[in-house]
Amino acid sequence: MRVLPNKYKYQLAQLTDLPSLVIMLHSPRAPLTNLRHSRFSSSSAALQGLSHKIRSLLRETAQPVAVVTSLMPPIHSQSHSFFHGATLSSFTSIAMSPHHLVAFSLRVPSRMATTLAHLPLESSAPPTHMVINLLAAPQAHTATLFSRPDVYPRPFEDPRVQWSLSPDGFPVLHGCLGALSCRVVGAPWPLNDLAALGDKLTHKTEEATDAIDVGDVQSELFIAQVMRVEDVPKLEDLTDDTLPALPLVYHRRGYTTTTSEKLPPDQSSDS
Repeated sequence: MRVLPNKYKYQLAQLTDLPSLVIMLHSPRAPLTNLRHSRFSSSSAALQGLSHKIRSLLRETAQPVAVVTSLMPPIHSQSHSFFHGATLSSFTSIAMSPHHLVAFSLRVPSRMATTLAHLPLESSAPPTHMVINLLAAPQAHTATLFSRPDVYPRPFEDPRVQWSLSPDGFPVLHGCLGALSCRVVGAPWPLNDLAALGDKLTHKTEEATDAIDVGDVQSELFIAQVMRVEDVPKLEDLTDDTLPALPLVYHRRGYTTTTSEKLPPDQSSDS
């Protein structure tokens, strides 16, 4: 298509009695680029607004706090394996029958994601890959230790963290509500790529591909099968015997716990 010189655009618009905007759309590419940029900005702003609303809502709900522990294989300059743990920002039970399944997400890259991605597959390997420790109310410090490897690179050496090994050789944190020995089921799912999760509609829209870079993986979803519930030793020198029976939860950007008192029953349901 031949592009008209600028001096002819106004004259042609007058002769054809068409708005000048119609003529401009066929000459420079800048208006199309600006239009596409505006659409991208609107889509990005809408996603940010939705993300803010979701975060605000979920802050009002209490989330259980867990620490996953495993054996990290030798990497880079390391010549031997060593124990590693990570505080989970999301953990939930997703099935009780026919299999006992739990799920959690990990940011990538991270040392725990690397650990679970290099699990031994040979028949001689242990039947479990990790232990998920559900923390109790007195263990807020433990949750902080395992959430900041940049500040606390050796949390297992902290004197306030007491632990022992499961039958398969993974750390069980003393004093937690319970410990689940699990094995990872299948490969992790990249949560930034909807097509990889089987979505065939949203991923194809131009807004989704413009707003989300599918090559920038931020977190992955892991599904694990619970193989055994471990016996958890009590913490030594615990002053309050009531706190271990209460869970540690994350609520409104901080660690807290619940109360042992139950809500009164709904009287209206009896009528």
